[in-house]
This record gives sequence, C-alpha cells and structure tokens, in this order.
Amino acid sequence: MSIKKVLITGVVFIFLAILLGAFGAHTLKSKLEPSALASFEVGVRFQMFQGIGLLCLAIIQKVFEIEFKRTLMLQVIGTILFSFSIYLLSLKDLIGIKLAFLGPVTPLGGSIMLIAWLLAIKAIWKWKA
Repeated sequence: MSIKKVLITGVVFIFLAILLGAFGAHTLKSKLEPSALASFEVGVRFQMFQGIGLLCLAIIQKVFEIEFKRTLMLQVIGTILFSFSIYLLSLKDLIGIKLAFLGPVTPLGGSIMLIAWLLAIKAIWKWKA
C-alpha cells in the first residue's frame, strides 16, 4: 500500500468518523437504545483513532524510512472489521436485519488492530536510528 493510499485512507476514516459521529448524535440519538448508541460511538471513536494512527504511521514511514507495509494493511482491515461491524450491530434493530453472525467480527477486527500495532512496535524497534 503506497504512502499516498495510506494517507487518503486515514483521512477517509477520519472524515467518516466525523460524519458518522454527527449522524449518531443528531439522527440516531432518538432512534436507538442508549446501549446501542454507546456501541455506535465506540465504533466512531476507534475509527477516528485508527485514522489518526494511519496518518502518523505513514508520516513516520516517509520521514524515517521505516517499513510498515503489513502494519498499515492490517490497520485498515482491522478498522473496517471492528468499526463497521459495530455500526451494523448497533443498527440491527433499526434496519430490521438479524446480524448476530457479526458478533465475532468485532473482536477479530480489534485483535487485528492490536497485532498491527505490535508489528509497528517491532518495526520501530528494529529501526537503525
């Protein structure tokens, strides 16, 4: 994944987090149970963090020439699995679709994000400063 694509992905994640956060606060607040809205907000928050993290890793990769190829790809995959499964699970009653099969997807996405951050630590640790 090129640095340009990573930067664009990070910015898109941030943009969508702001958009979905506003959607949750203004539109979903009256339509969802408080626990579902809280879950939705967790997805937004983690997506925002991951977007910022992608931007940081891309800049670090460019400036310090540390290779984060696998890390960046796993960050994107993990964020999509984690946040978007939470969004869908939070909205399941509103959209009237049974989505219980997505339950295991959320922790899988979170685990992938954690593995990606461990790979980032490993890459930085091996970096010859």
